[in-house]
Amino acid sequence: MRKIIAIGECVLDTIFSGSQPARAFVGGRIVNAAASLASAGLPVTVVSECACDSIGDIIINFLKSKQVDIRSIDRYTDGTTALSAIFPNDDPDAAPRIVNYGSYPPDRFDVVWPRIDQDDIIIFGSLYSVEEPQRQRLFELVTHAVERKAIIIYLPGFQHGISVRITHVMPAILENLEISNIVITHDQDIQQIFPGETGLQAYHNHVEFYCHNLLHVSRDFSTALFHKGAVLSSDAPEVRPLNPLGWQAGLTAGVISAILREGLTRDDLEAVSSKQWQLILDEALRWAAECSQPASNCISNAFATQIASSLK
Repeated sequence: MRKIIAIGECVLDTIFSGSQPARAFVGGRIVNAAASLASAGLPVTVVSECACDSIGDIIINFLKSKQVDIRSIDRYTDGTTALSAIFPNDDPDAAPRIVNYGSYPPDRFDVVWPRIDQDDIIIFGSLYSVEEPQRQRLFELVTHAVERKAIIIYLPGFQHGISVRITHVMPAILENLEISNIVITHDQDIQQIFPGETGLQAYHNHVEFYCHNLLHVSRDFSTALFHKGAVLSSDAPEVRPLNPLGWQAGLTAGVISAILREGLTRDDLEAVSSKQWQLILDEALRWAAECSQPASNCISNAFATQIASSLK
């Protein structure tokens, strides 16, 4: 069976209500997408890092409970696991206020490479994909995956609340785009990387030259899929998702589930018809809706069982 390798940050998000923490959950679009896919019975490996501390144990136990392969997660001892304190904004359309904590050893991201075979699916992004020293090791792994003819899905953008010098990391972003088969973005990602541009403008001005396939999510959660001059779009959901992180993680997982269900290979992605892309978009939105409630960033057990049956 084709494998899924997810490369991204492991972080524990804590949401505050006023001055009191309301709930904590494992954060990150990439890691949560991986957890949903693994819970549906797909072989998923997470490549990441977290400390040998209590926060790291929470993350590892969560991934284990979803049947994720954690052998490529580096458990370092000289530091602490990343933790984000999230304070909701009074404006529902504005990004929350986030304070980030965590410390890392000088020699970071000392991970064991998983086996990668042709048409396996690689998801990567976050700060790991642009900042050293993780960038060098991550890019070596993703480049190896390209050589092995895997499908590469790139999620640009960074954990909210972290500022980066875009001019400093732009060469890395362009390199990432160049090796990718599908790019998935949100308005907040585009504003961080290409300020003042819409998803369509960013696609034509920057992405299309490197990668022909872009799935973009607007602030109202309407979506647009751009591919070789064609555009497929969906309206915003009637009810705004109560869990934006879960919704976006579900969308990413749904894209991968649809690719596997349709049996699409890396070579196929250059000739996928608009009809097939519509099927992929519809499946992605179905997964996103499943993860839109605040209770969980992942699909339910019932939905996981349904997906597992459809992929057999």
